[in-house]
Amino acid sequence: MIFRYRIPAVVALCLSLTSGYAAAEVSNDAPILAAAEESNDTPILAATIPEKTGGAGLGVAMRIENSPYRGGGTRYDLVPIYMYQGEHVFLESYRVGLKFNDTPDSRLDLFAGYRFEGYPYDRIPAILSGMNNRGPGIDMGMSYQSREPWGTLFGEVLHDASSVSNGTEVRAGYRYDWTIDRLQLQPQLALAARDANLNNYYYGVRPAEATATRPAYMPGGGINTELGLSVVYRLSERWRLLSGVSAKRWSQGVRASPVVQDRTQLAGQLGLAYDFSPKQEAFPEGRPLIVKVLHGNSTDCDLAKLMQLRCTSTNTADQTSINAIELGRPFIERLNGWPLDFVGYVGALRHHERGLQADSWQFNAYMKAYYYGFPWRERVRTRLGFGAGISYAGQIPYVEMRSQVERGRSSSKLLNYLDPSIDVSVGDIIGAKSMRETYLGLGVSHRSGIFATSRLLGNVNGGSNYIYSYLEWQM
Repeated sequence: MIFRYRIPAVVALCLSLTSGYAAAEVSNDAPILAAAEESNDTPILAATIPEKTGGAGLGVAMRIENSPYRGGGTRYDLVPIYMYQGEHVFLESYRVGLKFNDTPDSRLDLFAGYRFEGYPYDRIPAILSGMNNRGPGIDMGMSYQSREPWGTLFGEVLHDASSVSNGTEVRAGYRYDWTIDRLQLQPQLALAARDANLNNYYYGVRPAEATATRPAYMPGGGINTELGLSVVYRLSERWRLLSGVSAKRWSQGVRASPVVQDRTQLAGQLGLAYDFSPKQEAFPEGRPLIVKVLHGNSTDCDLAKLMQLRCTSTNTADQTSINAIELGRPFIERLNGWPLDFVGYVGALRHHERGLQADSWQFNAYMKAYYYGFPWRERVRTRLGFGAGISYAGQIPYVEMRSQVERGRSSSKLLNYLDPSIDVSVGDIIGAKSMRETYLGLGVSHRSGIFATSRLLGNVNGGSNYIYSYLEWQM
């Protein structure tokens, strides 16, 4: 998606998308983020070594893949792409982690990532009928990569930390990068060793699930082979065209499962991404830490009506509420000289469910653009903001579940996150210059599945909205 580097993270994203995986590692200037198909396991590690920290971008890709499940057919998926990287912290569409030993030649990461492996959400093949659902999980992992003149070696270890499969996976591979004028090519080969817990959970048949045409079966551990080629074409300084193809050969034990189609799994993708910061200095010295606290109430208004102020009621049947604290860091100020800034946020949000179900935590990570070029900006600075990113809920919020059940729709813990807002400078209002970067405002916390077009988001059509007020200041 994005980028001006000699060894692009974008290329890694293409590999991860086309190989049926979720995302990629970061690279020179911006991390690249991606998503996965409902039946796939963890992504091929994008072994790019960053030459410079920082960067951000957004994009979208359409990918096509044949499902590993028998009768699963060909799957199509709209993939939102989010990219954000700090000096020591990186965020990908489905991963967040810390970078250690980050040098031009090597890098060590610790991360938590969402595993999008599991049964299809929207179209269950007949072979899986009557079986208990196999859902995604959360992996904790460590990755290492080393770049040499002849290519890049990489590896990672992942373990299910959510007690879904209790499985472990070890991945290793090699990749090489070519740049020909505006064209960037990256072939990659990887091996993935998966233990019996992981394979048995996703591709086994338990004795209680056995039928005359679906015998009990446990595939055990095995090694997958993955091959991919990604292509990135630089359309302009900021726009990138992405494409790629990949093939994965499952281990013999998995291919022999009665619920798996014994074939090489093929995938392809085509996408477009926008780089916000090809010429911006990423996280220069002295950038402040931003702290934001908020309180909000649930609303049955949809996001479009909220943004148009056509519906602002928080008089819902459940009367649930949220409190949150978010930390942010500016990464672009006055883009191209315009009154337009970009800030990256991560936040912890607490759902107060009023006894309807247990209270729970939600974690958001997103990038936000602020426009402040209004005619009165010298008197009272006013900002219109719009954020986009991802949201993971430890428990699906009650208002979200209620809405989905009423419409007969599925829900997902991981969804797209949008955050429109408007605020004013407290310092300008009270005449205190020292508080000019303190803001009081209103916003909307929105989770959704992008109209059931994205398997990364569980093919969810719908979500939830909370209207909130907030105070934000710099430290």
